[in-house]
Amino acid sequence: MAGGCEFCEHYCYDDEEEVYYCDVSLDEDEMERYLRGTNQDCGYFKLYDEYKLVEKQN
Repeated sequence: MAGGCEFCEHYCYDDEEEVYYCDVSLDEDEMERYLRGTNQDCGYFKLYDEYKLVEKQN
């Protein structure tokens, strides 16, 4: 994956389940490729930038 899921803006933590998950809604074909591991690059990867978030708050 481009950059790895742990660096993606869509990679979230669920406090109740205590697991990380991707909050992007994948269609059936994309989900199959993801689960089989045949999709090497995620088209939804967006680098998480906490500084960008701070700029919006100002």
